[in-house]
Amino acid sequence: MKRALITGITGQDGLYLSELLLSKGYEVYGLIRGQNNPKAELVRSVVPDVKLLNGDITDLSSLIRAFSEAQPDEVYNLGAISFVAYSWENARLTSDVTGIGVLNVLEATRLYAGQDLSKVRFYQASSSEMFGKVQDVPQRESTLLWPRSPYGVAKVYGHYMTINYRESYGMHASSGILFNHESPRRGPEFVTRKITQAVARIALGLQDGIALGNLDAKRDWGFAGDYVEAMWLMLQQEQADDYVVATGETHSIREFLEVAFAHVGIDDWEGKVTQDPRFFRPAEVDLLIGDPTKAREQLGWQPKVGFDDLVRMMLDSDLAQQKELAGR
Repeated sequence: MKRALITGITGQDGLYLSELLLSKGYEVYGLIRGQNNPKAELVRSVVPDVKLLNGDITDLSSLIRAFSEAQPDEVYNLGAISFVAYSWENARLTSDVTGIGVLNVLEATRLYAGQDLSKVRFYQASSSEMFGKVQDVPQRESTLLWPRSPYGVAKVYGHYMTINYRESYGMHASSGILFNHESPRRGPEFVTRKITQAVARIALGLQDGIALGNLDAKRDWGFAGDYVEAMWLMLQQEQADDYVVATGETHSIREFLEVAFAHVGIDDWEGKVTQDPRFFRPAEVDLLIGDPTKAREQLGWQPKVGFDDLVRMMLDSDLAQQKELAGR
């Protein structure tokens, strides 16, 4: 039985990855920060077979203890402060967690492996936000990185540190450069879930409108449940490498709104959406679209859920949730 250790297990990716690994017969350990973490109960309810360990990716000693207990064959570092807007408010904390945290998990992996570096494989959750002010369209593994947020800068640090550990120590360390991936499990602070939650409430007569930032920003959106399969496939390869994981399509926030409102039968939606300067980024990323050719050809991976189906899936989930909350 293979054993896996996942940091960031309370996020959407951590939950979907846990489900995938458990279905493949893995023994799964999840790192969770704080004994009274409010999200611990979520993990226990969704994936009760996961064994939770206390630890913090900013604390190397706690990671060493977690590795000693989990004895993992595979390590998936998904832990990060992942809300981009927050990174401008607290660039230092974002750097410590999303950047230096990667170094700590890499070092804990190296120390755990000792002289036998082949006994453990490492996955780093890199991000399309690293491309920022894009230098190629579409973006691929060789595209110059030009981050436009403290979050993106921290992700670049973690990405290059992963490559450095691979090249310096011969570690089986791979990075997945994941483009935007969403699901009903996405946090409500993210724009996609903010939209589906609001549209559900508007359709049910529970609120009148929604305030957003740049409606013309374009992203390559896929389903998180598809993307965790790519993570697993990377660690099954003989050689470690870096892969863009994307759909190869781009859609604007405006298109996301159109699909969401159409799904609840609202065609004239413009009057229900306002643009608020508070939600504009200090340095905008205008266009992200990934080239997943390498992942398709080398991993045999391709996304299964399309853009429209993803929006409708999220909205159906929020409709059911809002109806339950409203007692309908």
